[in-house]
Amino acid sequence: MATTIDRLLRRLEWKVIRRLDGRLQGAYRTVWRGAGIDFTDLREYTPDDDVRHIDWNVTARLDEPYVRQYTEDRDLTAWLVLDRSASMRFGTPPHGKDSVLTELAVCLARLLSQGGNRVGAILYDNHAHQLVPPRTGRQQTLRLAHELSKPPPGKAQTITTDLAAMMRLAATTARRRSLVFVISDLIGERNWDRALALLAHRHEVVVVRVVDPVELDLPDVGLVVVEDAETGEQVLVDTSDPLLRQRLADEVADRESGLAVALNRAGVTGHRVTTDEDLGQALIEMVRRSRRRLR
Repeated sequence: MATTIDRLLRRLEWKVIRRLDGRLQGAYRTVWRGAGIDFTDLREYTPDDDVRHIDWNVTARLDEPYVRQYTEDRDLTAWLVLDRSASMRFGTPPHGKDSVLTELAVCLARLLSQGGNRVGAILYDNHAHQLVPPRTGRQQTLRLAHELSKPPPGKAQTITTDLAAMMRLAATTARRRSLVFVISDLIGERNWDRALALLAHRHEVVVVRVVDPVELDLPDVGLVVVEDAETGEQVLVDTSDPLLRQRLADEVADRESGLAVALNRAGVTGHRVTTDEDLGQALIEMVRRSRRRLR
């Protein structure tokens, strides 16, 4: 198994991480800002500033909004919050959602640890979760890859994923201000946006949603049995029925719109990665979108 894990990391280092070196890891601070604890100055608020940095006492005295400036730490702590629920096991390796989650987590961990940053992880499903404490170096990335190669320790899932509980667990686990990546398909209970907003109040949060193309556009293959991966419920559907296809398309559009609204309400950058997408290109696009958001 150790040899298999090492091969996985070497393949990703050659095919993905080498392409991104200097485009992501070398300039990560221009995209994701680290924590700072040393107060240096006050200045007037501008529309591009994070409202969390407003000094409300000074603002009240001067009747003008002012923000605090800090000397940022050169290194940061990053947490990978990884959804290992049943719906994430959809698809066939190497293009299943769990395979893409593993490769994304390994790439991000290696890119961040190359800069001397500590990377930890929370592996979550409803019945069990596992904590990988933050450390740096290649061995930490290998450990994370090894843990992700194991099947989830919980029993078979019969209820939808409690995404709000996953966000709350991340908030209580990450004590100091950190960079938090939430990698999930966001399939589960829909009351997670407030918990995500609370997580983002203290941390810099990036949500990466892993999606199989079939979930966006159901292929026309005639009669099939469709099973809910979360609950096990099965339904026989005729995928060639134009009324059914239109209804499914409308539901997908509503879901995509609702997710965008929820992420925006939480003040979080959201990215979508499909299982048939080039991983290196997907990570580059994530950086570009994050830079546009900061500007």
